[in-house]
Amino acid sequence: MDDALPWRGERLIAVGFRRWKQAHLRPVLAPCVGELRFVPDAAAATALGPTPADRLLAWGATPPPGLTDLARRSGAGLVRIEDGFLRSVGLGSDLIRPRSLVLDAQGLHIDPSTPSALETLLQTTRFDREELAEAARVRAFIVEHGLSKYNHEPRTRADWSAGRRRVVLVPGQVEDDASVRLGCTRVRSNAALLAAARAACPEAWIVYKPHPDVASGNRPGRLPPAEARRWADHVETGLGVVSCIEACDELHTMTSLTGFDALLRGKRVVTHGLPFYAGWGLTTDTEQDAPALRRRQRVLSLDELVAGALLRHPIYWDWTLRGYTTCMAVLHQLRAERDALQASGRLARLRSGWWPRQWRKGRALWEGWTGG
Repeated sequence: MDDALPWRGERLIAVGFRRWKQAHLRPVLAPCVGELRFVPDAAAATALGPTPADRLLAWGATPPPGLTDLARRSGAGLVRIEDGFLRSVGLGSDLIRPRSLVLDAQGLHIDPSTPSALETLLQTTRFDREELAEAARVRAFIVEHGLSKYNHEPRTRADWSAGRRRVVLVPGQVEDDASVRLGCTRVRSNAALLAAARAACPEAWIVYKPHPDVASGNRPGRLPPAEARRWADHVETGLGVVSCIEACDELHTMTSLTGFDALLRGKRVVTHGLPFYAGWGLTTDTEQDAPALRRRQRVLSLDELVAGALLRHPIYWDWTLRGYTTCMAVLHQLRAERDALQASGRLARLRSGWWPRQWRKGRALWEGWTGG
């Protein structure tokens, strides 16, 4: 595990984390350090006197004000945290705890303006035969069981009236998400993405799939159906994203993880932004002059991409055993949890019902405040 934790230090000083997120992170981070402290801002972190032996933790690509300067003055390493690519059964925006995290002491994969640990790993690592075989098994398991990041949507065969036309899937994104703000230049909205897909594929049958966080009302970026139908032949609000991927021939995206999911399932993927999986010879990329793509000089196989993004880069956590685990173990847990909820009829409650979702959020907030 040490090789996977370059962010370890004598102390981890986590800055600006809400109480519910502290409750999610504390069990995962505490086993790795002598001391874990959560503080509200950079001023409180400064009062702790960080040294080069410590690490300053921040959520997402943009640290709280003053934290970058504190890291430079103190010599403490600055580590950014984000959800892993195989997260949970249910949305993170509903405060459901994650089964995987990425911690990056170099940058963050959602910000292509600078190299990230994942980009460096993919650019430089030579994966051995055993690791590539495990990546192939992981990929096959994901595809066979219809798994993805959130795993809360129904898996039903699409019954679209596309006829013989090529089906192009356009997944919507949260428009204020950091991956869109930092990873897109010309195409920066769901409307612009749909327009670009239609311009590139004038004869295709285009399906627009709103993002689940947007459809739930948790995040901004809702595109009115009438506007979406200016470019799309169909707006899909019932099927899960995996079902949509399985039914399409091609996918156009800005930076969505759905593009990675589509690659796993052998689909052609066109990027209109700079996601972590672009630039390795596996996607058709429209931002050819971007510095990030110029940095990515290596041609990867799909299993090499999987080995880096799913086996080496994240950390995985078992909430039952309260310990670190493997990607494959988490995949089995996600499948078992999703299938049990589906069998009991409770999976649908993760997708609909304002009051049940508010109750779950309230419980998460209460546990954050009480340490429950």
